[in-house]
Amino acid sequence: MTLRFMSETGGPKVGYLFPGQGAQAVGMGQELYENSPAARSVFDQVDAALGRPLSKLLFHGPEEELRKTINAQPGIMAVSLACIKAMEEKLGPEAMPEPVVTAGHSLGEYTALAVAGVLDIGDTAKLVQKRGQLMQEACDQNPGTMAAILGLDEMTLEEIARETGTYVSNINTAEQIVISGDVLGIARALDLATARGAKKVIPLRVGGAFHSGLMAPARSGLLEAMESLHFSDPEIPIIANCTGEPLTSASDVKQELALQVSTCVQWKRSVDYMVGSGVDSFIEIGPGKALSGMVKRISKDAKITNVGDIDSILELSRN
Repeated sequence: MTLRFMSETGGPKVGYLFPGQGAQAVGMGQELYENSPAARSVFDQVDAALGRPLSKLLFHGPEEELRKTINAQPGIMAVSLACIKAMEEKLGPEAMPEPVVTAGHSLGEYTALAVAGVLDIGDTAKLVQKRGQLMQEACDQNPGTMAAILGLDEMTLEEIARETGTYVSNINTAEQIVISGDVLGIARALDLATARGAKKVIPLRVGGAFHSGLMAPARSGLLEAMESLHFSDPEIPIIANCTGEPLTSASDVKQELALQVSTCVQWKRSVDYMVGSGVDSFIEIGPGKALSGMVKRISKDAKITNVGDIDSILELSRN
């Protein structure tokens, strides 16, 4: 079923997008912390919920610690949520762009939960940290890696995955697909992809085979962690990574999160759904600009804006 997203003001129909792991960088969020009391409150709430000074690691490093899944995931989420609160504070209700839908890439889907009112900031931080811990344990149990393939279609990559025992993990655009699996399987898959005409193959510096069957051990622990938290129905639809369709109830959200950890991220399908449902303007909120690049390749007509610091927030009010 396709929903038709409508703007109450008759203006642009806005979708909020939230980045995933890989967007982290030492120093991220510090400028928000120093210039926005509302953003500072988010970092303080996350530190309190986790019982450790995560914000200190975000602002000052070291980089090798920040790259660890258990730190990078709640860190990126915290910066994205701090951006949202700084936007509300600096722009006020008149200039604040109101989303009709939201979506996040992998980890970013958890940020979307907080923005849609499914979980509060503290519970989101706890769940994200637990997810990072469970994913790391799954990586230790089932070592693996990932690689990006440019220039081969989804069907060809599915064939290569079947032949090599690997997995299609992220369909980011029609031309950019990520595969994952054990190291030998990925090496064989890259050879086959090159032989079948891939424009480029890029081994990724990641700690494991995310969004693949090798992550299945994380699922039961994630379900257990979710049972201890209160989930509300989303206040705005969240477009699911696994299906590219809207999540509109708390039970839908729980089912999605349990699947998502070991299932392909259908990012192209998610963006296609939003554009096809009337969304014409996207705001990528948080560190990095990876999602903006993907959206531009998926829909040439969509307007895309990045918000990651005070200047970019203030620029929204001038547009």
